[in-house]
Amino acid sequence: MDPSLYLRGLVIGFAVAFALGPVGLLVIRRTIEHGWAHGFISGLGVASADASYAAIAAFGLSAVTGVLVGLDRILGIAGGAVLIVMAVRGLRAALIAGPAQAADDPEAKRPVTALTAYGTMVGLTLTNPATILSFTALFASLGAGSSGAAGAALITLGVLTGSMVWWLLLTSAVAWLRARMTPVVVRGLNIVASLMIGTFGVGAVVLGLAAGA
Repeated sequence: MDPSLYLRGLVIGFAVAFALGPVGLLVIRRTIEHGWAHGFISGLGVASADASYAAIAAFGLSAVTGVLVGLDRILGIAGGAVLIVMAVRGLRAALIAGPAQAADDPEAKRPVTALTAYGTMVGLTLTNPATILSFTALFASLGAGSSGAAGAALITLGVLTGSMVWWLLLTSAVAWLRARMTPVVVRGLNIVASLMIGTFGVGAVVLGLAAGA
């Protein structure tokens, strides 16, 4: 078993997580709204989903890959719809509440628990089957995924670690900045993040519907 497979997986996991998209914006928004713990737990949900797709690619489960890619349109629409709902809820909370209330009101923070923070991010990340194609291509380019079950497990662990490292760094940086932001700035960032997340969601739904037309 080649120990370098773990390092390759770590680099891949970090690189894939680093690509900021709607999921990354959600993690940032949750860190701003609810603090570092919720943000990092949300990031762990993303890392878990990334590791799941990495395992499928590394172990060469082509049948599963084919099914997921075949459901790409349906999963894309479902994931986009969830993003829209989350964006609307976040935007509504930021607009209705005053700046201080939006930042500090426990009632605004109540709906997101550690379990929902983790579970929703796993679900949202898994609704993007194109991610598995990214892992497959990266594994092939680095010569990974061809070292048997032990090697596949090692590189999957590396992907999980790399993704976790990125979310730890990102949420820690956002939490550090959050402590130095005024309530007005926090409210403004929540509005911008919600609008961007909603835009991603609408785009995913439109693309999914257009592909089925």
